[in-house]
Amino acid sequence: MAGRRWGRRERALLWGVLVAAWEAAWGQLRYSVPEEMPKGSFVGDVAKDLALDLTALGERGVRLVSEGRTQYFGLQGKTGHLVTAERIDREQLCRLVEKCVLRCELIVEGEMKVYGIEVEITDINDNAPSFREEETRVRMSELTAPGWRFPLNEAHDPDVGRNSLQSYELSGDEHFSLAVQTGPGGDQRPELVLAKALDREEAAFHELVLRASDGGEPARTGTARIRVAVLDANDNAPVFSAAEYTVRVAEDVPVGSVLVTLTATDADEGVNGHIKYTLKKASASASQIFHLNSETGAITVGQSVDFEEGHSYELEVQARDDGDLFDTSKVSITITDVNDNAPELTVSSALSEISEDASSGTVVALLHVQDRDSGANGQVRCSLEGGVPFRLVRSLENYFRVETSRELDREKVSEYNVTVRAADGGSPALWSSAVLALRVLDVNDNAPVFSEERYSARVSENNAAGALVLRVRASDADWGENARVRYRLVEGRVRGAALSSYVSVQAETGALYALRSFDYEEVREVGLWVVAEDGGAPALSSNVSVRLEIVDENDNAPQVLYPPPASASSSLGSLSPAGWPAVELAPRWSEPGSLVAKVVAVDADAGQNAWLSYEVWKATEPGLFRVGLHSGEVRTARFPLARDAARQSLVVVVKDHGRPALSATATLTLVLAESVAELVSELGSAASAAAAAAPGEAAGRLTRWLVVAVAAVSCLFLAFLLLLLTLRLRRWRRSQQLLAAGSGALRGVPASHFVGIDGVRAFLHSYSHEVSLTADSRKSHLRLSPGSCCDTLPARPPPDEPAPLLAEDPDGAPCPPDPTTPTPVSASDRPLLPSLS
Repeated sequence: MAGRRWGRRERALLWGVLVAAWEAAWGQLRYSVPEEMPKGSFVGDVAKDLALDLTALGERGVRLVSEGRTQYFGLQGKTGHLVTAERIDREQLCRLVEKCVLRCELIVEGEMKVYGIEVEITDINDNAPSFREEETRVRMSELTAPGWRFPLNEAHDPDVGRNSLQSYELSGDEHFSLAVQTGPGGDQRPELVLAKALDREEAAFHELVLRASDGGEPARTGTARIRVAVLDANDNAPVFSAAEYTVRVAEDVPVGSVLVTLTATDADEGVNGHIKYTLKKASASASQIFHLNSETGAITVGQSVDFEEGHSYELEVQARDDGDLFDTSKVSITITDVNDNAPELTVSSALSEISEDASSGTVVALLHVQDRDSGANGQVRCSLEGGVPFRLVRSLENYFRVETSRELDREKVSEYNVTVRAADGGSPALWSSAVLALRVLDVNDNAPVFSEERYSARVSENNAAGALVLRVRASDADWGENARVRYRLVEGRVRGAALSSYVSVQAETGALYALRSFDYEEVREVGLWVVAEDGGAPALSSNVSVRLEIVDENDNAPQVLYPPPASASSSLGSLSPAGWPAVELAPRWSEPGSLVAKVVAVDADAGQNAWLSYEVWKATEPGLFRVGLHSGEVRTARFPLARDAARQSLVVVVKDHGRPALSATATLTLVLAESVAELVSELGSAASAAAAAAPGEAAGRLTRWLVVAVAAVSCLFLAFLLLLLTLRLRRWRRSQQLLAAGSGALRGVPASHFVGIDGVRAFLHSYSHEVSLTADSRKSHLRLSPGSCCDTLPARPPPDEPAPLLAEDPDGAPCPPDPTTPTPVSASDRPLLPSLS
């Protein structure tokens, strides 16, 4: 048997441990503590039961929340123990409830978890039974028969269980005894029983003592004195119209309203028929709420009724006449609930900031909802307003979690004011709300975006260095440092030079500046890339192409290619103070429209700035020549006349179409001649006239250059003659040997063909030369004319057949000179020939 009993205990203990573990796993703890424990008394080890780390309790932010305004429990952060926060009186908290349970919640804010804790307050025998009245007066007729019962006031003990009221005892007189009846609710009702007939003549008063005892250890008692007055006979007692009255009243009934009027009748007349109503039995709260009119029997509302404090009351009313005869009736008052309490919505824990990359299901707040009403009036429905990306999830019985329902985007919504609405099921429904202010923290998830897909700008050439070209702008949808945009160039090269030497970008503003002056003739377009980078970690960037088009300005005057400028000309035509202009030949028989010359010019600019036009600015004979407006061709405008001067000077202006227009001039010298001889003669006279007309310094400079040129040509000529004579002398010595071998071979050669030089005869007639001189000595030319068949020595004949020195024709005469061979002209007697175009 002992073993069997021990097994049952073990099973019960194991079952209790399993239940506690199951409740802890589901976030529900239950403890019990006796009432009237001093402040700081141990209730339970919460940290151990919930497997919480003591070192992390402070970091996680553990908080204890209790229902109601009074905090009865506290949590020790160092030990994790649940202790009492103040002395607890069970009778004050749970006067109408047999099992007194206090509930609180443990919120772990770091994990957004909530655990329910229930603490049962057990009763101790701290209250003795007490009577409402310390003395009860009973008036009883002497004619009262033995066995008559008189109900006595009941004692009240706030304790429960064994500590509550258990028994009554009566002492003091043998005429009376005590009977205890058990009521419908199990309560004990003491009654005074007449055990022996009374005789007023023997004793007019009887003194009794009623003692009430509870079952505590030690037991507590309370007493009440009973004074019985013996009266003369009164044979009719009052009678109520109903043994029990039932009243239902709403909790919002106005103060002063009559709930019910009790009616009792007495068949006696006179003093014995006068009835008074009194409350025989009522709780302390009922006696404060309801008032009984002793004369009329009307029960009225003395103060506000609250269903949440008490929903039913029982009163026992006694109707007594002046002869102390009475009747008793029971009044049951039921309070019906009215939807007079709005839901109480409390934010137990909430976040003020959340990152925009928080995953779906992140808890942002814990809410506690409570409605003091009952039934449908106490059923609360919670909802979120405004279509926000959050949802409500029930955590415990009266707790809700506010979670994210999807990913957040700070760039769309940076702050949320989440309105939580709690409404009950009453009609009309009552509601309350709470607003959760939540700021979304930025994450660098957006790269800078340029305001345009590509940028282009037109920059005039010859711009000032450091001039603003354009401004690029990029925006970043992020916030703070993640939205701070800086700009930089992608390094490249322009015409072999670094791009950074041409342009730069301001890192903060995106302003693009030119670092040098652009020249359209060198660079016509610059392409580059600008990078916009934010300040996030890691940084995000984007780039955009920028095209800079260099706009041409009319900064280049037309350049004449032909005829060359007077200072650069090297022809042998008519002279000018600065040099030799070009000379063109125009036959006098030219018809109108004949092409005489062409002015060729170019312009380094572009577009309209390079569009050239030609026109005659000055002419020796106006109207004789005309120039093409766009071609530059010089043509005759009419037939040349005999009176027209042979040498015509024509100044042509070449202009572009820029604003303002730039121009250049070209000077043409046109000679009207019938033949080349006439042209040469005209040029010679022009050169002499120009030389004579040249002013001092220019003419002297030209003379010096001519003297130097003639001297140089003469030196070259003398050197050539010396070289030629040396070569001829060497050949002559070799020919002497040939003459000695065959002296008869030179018979028939005229003596005029030989000349003696230091006793040596040389063959001289066949040497001739042609020299052409120009104004530039570097272009002087010396040409040897080919000789005739008689002007060269024959090759040495073979020894067996000696050849004659000079060839003979068939008639035996020497060969005459070749008529096709040009006549040699010496350098002293040939005129200077100009180079013709």
